[in-house]
Amino acid sequence: MKLKNLRINPLNRIQKERKEEPSTSENKTSEVILPSDSNFNHIKCKAVRYKKCQQLMKEKIKAKKEAKKKRIQEGGPKQIPHTIESLREKDETIVTGSLEDEENAELKVDFEHDEFAAYYKHTYDPKVLITYCDNPTRKTRIFGVELTRIIPNSISLYRNRSGVKKMVKSAIARNFTDIIIINEDQCKPNGMLIIHLPDGPTAHFKLSNVKITPELKRSHKEISKHRPEVILTNFTTRLGCTIGRMLGALFHYQPEFKGSRVVTFHNQRDYIFFRHHKYQFDLETAKPRLRELGPRFTLRLKSLQQGTFNSKHGEYEWLIQGKRHDMETSRRKFFL
Repeated sequence: MKLKNLRINPLNRIQKERKEEPSTSENKTSEVILPSDSNFNHIKCKAVRYKKCQQLMKEKIKAKKEAKKKRIQEGGPKQIPHTIESLREKDETIVTGSLEDEENAELKVDFEHDEFAAYYKHTYDPKVLITYCDNPTRKTRIFGVELTRIIPNSISLYRNRSGVKKMVKSAIARNFTDIIIINEDQCKPNGMLIIHLPDGPTAHFKLSNVKITPELKRSHKEISKHRPEVILTNFTTRLGCTIGRMLGALFHYQPEFKGSRVVTFHNQRDYIFFRHHKYQFDLETAKPRLRELGPRFTLRLKSLQQGTFNSKHGEYEWLIQGKRHDMETSRRKFFL
């Protein structure tokens, strides 16, 4: 190989020029790097570095408590933390005030003529059928049996490979008012279908975080046969009111306070959290003490269909579509 054809590295020239430059005191700049108060990376010992971080965190917490105490003593306003739910986007369908207000006159008329009006007028007692998918696993069966202990006047039956439409017809003939179908995937309950009879609507929920009574280290013997109280919280939109009325229509409208049982459906960021407690008032402080009985689960609305179940020709009032919820254009937008 000829040496003439070899290319000269341009970076090598720069290095030679730097070496040829005279080293004067003017070119040297003395920079002093001081350690910051919140960064202890300059400390080589890991134990000392960890101890310093813990001391700094304690000082910050102490200063925060003192500032809060000072603000309370001065009578300052209570600070409200910014969360995704507090910063939610405004929705035109949000219901404010009571139904007796003039602004909600249209909503009151709708509630008086919807599918649940007969229940809220106390014209009938609810009767609920709870069933499963084909060949349910043990956890799904236990979960359905526990729902029968919570929902009064309910019965749990096997599906026997019958279709949903066939079950609806037979349930109407036997004077059932609602059907709950529990689906499962990978041996875990993952879906719940609630059908209000005889004219609908039909709501499909995603079921998650299911904890049955044995998993909560509780006994089913603690659950009495008294009718529980029902609490529905944070259902603020028109769609949320419909879902709340549908869930409330599963239970009897006259609770038995002697049993001291309460069932809660709490909506937060369109996730409906279910809890079942037994309460007891303290004689000295008059404050209630809660004891969770179980089961525990979370619901996420997937669709609301008019009428009874019809997968082909049914009309949907609300449907969430897409792999990652195409309707959710913003994290701060909620529908319930």
